[in-house]
Parts: sequence; structure tokens; C-alpha cells
Amino acid sequence: MRHFRLLVVGNGVSTYGSYLNMVALNVFVYDVTGSALAAGLFMAVRLGTSVAAGLVSGRLVSAHDRKRLIVGSDLCQAAALLALLLAPESGRIVLLYGLAVVTGSCSTLSQVALRSSVPVIVGAEHRTRANGLLVTGRSLAMIAGFSSAGVVVAQVGYTAAFALDAATFLVSASVLLALPIRTRPAGGSDGGGKDPDGAAPWSVRLLVRSAPVLAAMVALRAVDGLGSSSHNVALPVYSSLLDPAHPATFISQFWATWAAGNIIAQQLLARYTARTGRTPGERAFAIGACVMSGAFIVVFGGLPTVPALAVAVVAGAADGITEVVYVSRLQAVPDGLRGRLFGLSASVENAGFGLGMLISGSLLEVFAPFQVVASLHGLAIVLCLALLVVLVVRRAPDRLGGPRPEEAPGTSAVRDGGAVREGES
Repeated sequence: MRHFRLLVVGNGVSTYGSYLNMVALNVFVYDVTGSALAAGLFMAVRLGTSVAAGLVSGRLVSAHDRKRLIVGSDLCQAAALLALLLAPESGRIVLLYGLAVVTGSCSTLSQVALRSSVPVIVGAEHRTRANGLLVTGRSLAMIAGFSSAGVVVAQVGYTAAFALDAATFLVSASVLLALPIRTRPAGGSDGGGKDPDGAAPWSVRLLVRSAPVLAAMVALRAVDGLGSSSHNVALPVYSSLLDPAHPATFISQFWATWAAGNIIAQQLLARYTARTGRTPGERAFAIGACVMSGAFIVVFGGLPTVPALAVAVVAGAADGITEVVYVSRLQAVPDGLRGRLFGLSASVENAGFGLGMLISGSLLEVFAPFQVVASLHGLAIVLCLALLVVLVVRRAPDRLGGPRPEEAPGTSAVRDGGAVREGES
């Protein structure tokens, strides 16, 4: 865990660069082109690349050394940013869309590789605690990146901002290279990922046939992406309605309290797993997702600022718990399959978020922020309640708790809510 904490620091630095990069590049594209369409196209290329990169990343992570893939992803992003800095102004527009492809694909590959490696780095029994550290680091980096992007660009300009972005990726790669960690089981994969019919179809087929509850969880993450896009798109509009003179005030307060709730939840979850030796499973995921979506809806319900921020803390806590439970659940599958599942998950989550951005933006032209957020998060609540009903109806205590924390990452069984099917592919 000592080495993993250093890894979390390095990952947090690169995550900060990613969020700073996201804001600075979007503004830069608009300033250079003077076109909102060009800026939107840049975002679409980046998100579309992330969706496509998910399945490809799953195959790469299953076949190659994950540590090298993460380092390579960081170095590629740093090189792309430096190329943009050195390019003449006349060639920057073309390079910008190339940069969108590089950042979209490399960030997805890095995420899939890291999440797939956690059980190997820290041991299966510590994966929930490790995932909590990663979520905490990412939450802090997100707040720092979003809040400092405007200041950095305004004070030092785009050139310095892009140089800082590149430096964060170089720091992350250097930290990981210096750490004596292994990201694959001794002797390579456990063979759980073999399939004569093709990797991507096999992953989907395995989910639906051998682990239908896990398949439902992956699908629900796409619906969660719809809900997440709704409050991300509606938040600036809602904040402007609350205080037209200072539209950024509520946004800053919201994300700060959301992050506080997220961090508090990680501490509580770490203590729970340390005390009980168990990792919350599918039922906790369904309940947490319901609480999260319900809290986001309440935030946009017109409450006074203090109660609204208190609910934002609940939303952040539920969001953090849901993500850790979900990631820990996927990490319980055999190592040979784990990368492909995380690749598939990254694709559906990004696709859900991208589709939600389009839907939310269109709906906000007609409806109030509360109505838009309530409709998309409400859909997530309905589907999560349906999953919870299915889990309760099954009435098998051992099948409701999800994977046991002591389960080795290289086991030859795939659990569907605790039901083990040995050797099934």
C-alpha cells in the first residue's frame, strides 16, 4: 500500500492535468477558431475517441504489460501537448483535433489499465481500500483542475497552461516508472480471457450468460452517465438563475461540497471493510446509485443554499461509494477477462455521458434544470430499483453480497452475485 499511495499521488497529478487540459483546450479551440461549432466538434471527437478506445483498450490491457501502457499513455499525452506548443499557429487547428484523439484514447487506456491492475498491485483483499484512495485523489484533482484552469489561463496564458499540462503527465509517468510494482499476476494472465470467437463478443456474451447481474450493473453505469451529464450541463444554467451577477459561485460551492462528501465516504468505506473484512456488493451498488441520483435531483429543487449544499455532500458520498463498489466488483473477475470488462465499461459509460450531453442540452432549451435533471436521474432510479428488486427476490444471502474481498484476482470462477460457475467461458 505504501507504493500504491505514491502511485495515487502520481495519478492525481496527471488527473489534475487532464481536467486542466479539458478546460484550457476547449477555451483555446473557441478562441482560435471563433466558432462554437468547432469547439463542440473538438469535444465530440475527444469523447467519441474515448468510447471507441474502450474496447481496444480492453484487448491491449489483456495482452500487454499494463505498467508500460499507463506510462506510454502519459508520455503520448505529454508529447502531443508539446507538439501543439511548438507548432506554428497556422498548423495548430489541425493538431488540435489530433490532440483530441490522443487525449481521448490515452486517458481511456490509462484508466482501464490502472483499474485492471489494482488487485495485482495491492492484493484482492485490499482492492476496496485502494479504489477509495484512487477516487479520493481523482476527486481532489478534479476540483483543483476545474477551479484553477481559468486562473492559470488568465494569468499565464495558454502556452504556460499547456506546458503545465505536459509536465503533470511527465510527473505521473516518472513516478510509476520509479515504483517497483507488478501489474500482472506472476506468470502472466490466468487464462480467463481466452476465446476463439473474438474478445469483444466473448466479453459481452460472458456477461449476459454467466453474470447477468454484473451485466445489469455495467448497463446501469451507462444510464448513470446520462444522469451525470444532466447535472453537469444544467449546473451552470441553474447557478446563473440563482445569482445572475455571480454565476460561478454555486458551481464552486457545489463541487467543493460534493468532493467533501466523496472523501468522507471513502474514509467510512475503508473503515467498514477493515472492520468486517467484506466488500459491499450489488445491493450496495443499487442503493447507493438510487441515493446519489435522488440527491442530485433534490439539489436542483430550489432549496436555500445551505440545505442544497448539505444534499450535495450526500450526493458526493453516494457517488463515491457507488463507484468504489462497482469497480471492486469488476476487479473480482479473472485477470484475463478483467481488462476487457473495464474496457467495455469505459465505452458504455462514455457513450452514456456523451448521449446525455446532447439530450440534456436539447431539453434545457425547453425545460427548467430541475425537470431535466429529474427526468434523467429519475430513469436511473427506476432501473436501480428494478435491479434491487431482482436481488431481493433471488433470496440467497450469499448471492447478494457480491464478491468476497479475500477472493484472489486470478480465480478461475466468475461470480454472479455469489453463484460460482467453475471453468465456464
